Amino acid sequence: MATGLVWDERFAWHDAGLASTSAWVEPYPALDRPEAKRRVWSLLQASGLTAHLVLLPSRLATEDELLRFHTPGYVERVRRLAGAGGGDTGESARISGNGYEIARLAAGSCMAAVDAVMQGQVNNAYALVRPCGHHAEPDRGRGFCIFANVVLAVEQARRVHGVKRVAVIDWDVHHGNSTQMAFYAQPDVLTISLHQQGCYPADCGDASEVGAGAGRGANINVPLPPGSGDGAWRSAFERVVMPAVKAFRPELIIVASGYDAAVGDPLGRMMCHSGTYRAMADSSVRLAEELCGGRLVVCQEGGYSPTYAPFCALAVIETLAGVTTKVADPWLGWYASMDGQALQPHQTEAIGAVVALHDLQQYASAAVA
Repeated sequence: MATGLVWDERFAWHDAGLASTSAWVEPYPALDRPEAKRRVWSLLQASGLTAHLVLLPSRLATEDELLRFHTPGYVERVRRLAGAGGGDTGESARISGNGYEIARLAAGSCMAAVDAVMQGQVNNAYALVRPCGHHAEPDRGRGFCIFANVVLAVEQARRVHGVKRVAVIDWDVHHGNSTQMAFYAQPDVLTISLHQQGCYPADCGDASEVGAGAGRGANINVPLPPGSGDGAWRSAFERVVMPAVKAFRPELIIVASGYDAAVGDPLGRMMCHSGTYRAMADSSVRLAEELCGGRLVVCQEGGYSPTYAPFCALAVIETLAGVTTKVADPWLGWYASMDGQALQPHQTEAIGAVVALHDLQQYASAAVA
């Protein structure tokens, strides 16, 4: 199995500004800081895993590629804002003077990962990019996201490589609103978001949002109660994600991979650990091998603990590559033994409601076999 990896030092140069511009908040950097993602890259090197990966070149998205989802006015506004030294592109999505170029680099590198997989250069690929993208809307940035990296990756697969059916699995702790928005009425893109209920954005992500028109049923939200741990996330994957993707039968799977559902993340209230992410990655690899020749692209989203996000990412990339390094997660034993990690009755109820809403029970036994 050949696994590609895209990383560029310039991703660490993106400056998300201050946590708040209120006159009553002592200046403090935004929680989207470079350390977490740069330390993923550092751990990949220290572990020796990079020797088993195909390092793929990063690239800038062109303006025409950005316009596959974003409005011309928004793209121009981001360019002008960066040229003037920076500012907020919408809602909590700040850039500095280099923000336009680096956001283009993040989007383009996710598309480069798709190209490498679809051209057969690698079986699967991981785009370790920053800034993240799954909150960016057509005409504004949101939640640290400037351009919608995953949406643009899907469009690259469809428009350039002729892929007819794409499944997107988003396990970031926050709702994947831009992916939902882009494909809500389209039946050929299955969008699944596992996230903390009512976290961010608070105005979307309910289980009742199932798609519209021809796309009805192709948008699946699994809002998990705050405090959900390994048992709940694994159950959601087994009962919702696997049967839905199997029924959809995609030609390509794209994962929006955030690690902010992990214990200790400052922007989530969940209890996942590296074992949770390893299990979800393993299921994703198995789905891709069974359904679409192994074609799987993972795009980095959130994850704001500089000490723990690297171990979660390592677990995912090891799984993609089929390689186990000598690295041991130093916190796994502690986090996995925390009270509440097992599946709880109210979590079972929340997951069951999604299963019933989408009539997934008919596929469940075959999906988890």
